[in-house]
Amino acid sequence: MPSPKLSTYVALLRGINVGGKNLLPMAALVEMFGKVGCTQVKSYIQSGNVIFSATASCAAGLPEELADKIHTKFKFRPPVVLRSAEALAAVAKQNPFLAAGVEEDFLHVGLLADTPAAARVKLLDGNRSPGDRFDIRSSEIYLHLPNGMGKTKLTNAYFDSTLQTVCTFRNWRTVLKLVELSRMN
Repeated sequence: MPSPKLSTYVALLRGINVGGKNLLPMAALVEMFGKVGCTQVKSYIQSGNVIFSATASCAAGLPEELADKIHTKFKFRPPVVLRSAEALAAVAKQNPFLAAGVEEDFLHVGLLADTPAAARVKLLDGNRSPGDRFDIRSSEIYLHLPNGMGKTKLTNAYFDSTLQTVCTFRNWRTVLKLVELSRMN
C-alpha cells in the first residue's frame, strides 16, 4: 500500500508572544505539530508561523486540534489559520496593492479561516480608517496601511465581527518569507 501523500502547509497562529502575553515557546509549538503527525516542522519568528508537511487528512483537523493542545498546556486558545504552500504562493502573487505600485513596507495580508459571505463583505466600511485601504479576495484581506498597523482601525476584532470568521495579519515581508520557506520544505 502506498504511503499517503504529504503536502506542505503554513499554519499562522494569532496573538502569541505579543506584548508579553500568550507566551508560547516555538520549540514547544514545533513539538506539538510533530505529535499530531506533521513532519519537517519549522517555525519562523516568534509570532506563530509554522511550516510543515502533512497528509490532507491531518491538515484538515489541525487548526482545532492544535488550539486544543495549546489550551491544555498553556491555558490560552489562539486562532489557527492554515494555508497550503500553493495557496500562500497565490496570495503573494495576487496582491492588488503591489500590482498598483504601493511600497511593500505598507502592505499586510489578513488570512481568514473561512471565506466570508458576500453579504458580510458588503458590511465593511471602506472609510473606517482614513488613509488605509483594504481589498478582500476570497479568504484574504489585502491591506495598504500608510499610517502603520498600530494606528489603523482595520483590526482583527473589526474584521472578525463583521465577516463572522477569524483572521490573522502578517506584514508583506513575512508573507514572502513564508512562501520562500514553504518552497524549501
